[in-house]
Amino acid sequence: MAQVEATTERIVAADAETVFDTLADYSGAREKLLPEHFSEYEVREGGDGEGTLVHWKLQATSKRIRDCLLEVSEPSDGELVEKDRNSSMVTTWRVTPAGEGRSRVVVTSTWKGAGGIGGFFEKTFAPKGLGRIYDAVLAKLAAEVEK
Repeated sequence: MAQVEATTERIVAADAETVFDTLADYSGAREKLLPEHFSEYEVREGGDGEGTLVHWKLQATSKRIRDCLLEVSEPSDGELVEKDRNSSMVTTWRVTPAGEGRSRVVVTSTWKGAGGIGGFFEKTFAPKGLGRIYDAVLAKLAAEVEK
């Protein structure tokens, strides 16, 4: 099994604290940032950053639906880590200042991919598909915080 990684980033016209707080607000803002690929969103514990337990289904392709139960941690300033209890997927959100009133948001998901030919296709195509999904999340994030 090979490690698969998908990374997307965007510069947002809002300060890093505002952007981070919006991403960490699982009980409010976060659900509004999710495109149609996400369904059955539910905060099960917490709701604001560290200690949150959140559920959703992620439909990456017409046939691939991942049931996610994510534990949220904040290992360092400006960093949210979502570890899926149902798989090896870990998604890390990093928010850093990028000049006056601007922030850089980088989202990286990693997981243990399948072996064999299926794993080759997963490693080749899954990062592109997940990248498009996270591009949509980051566009909605920018629209939310740049108001």
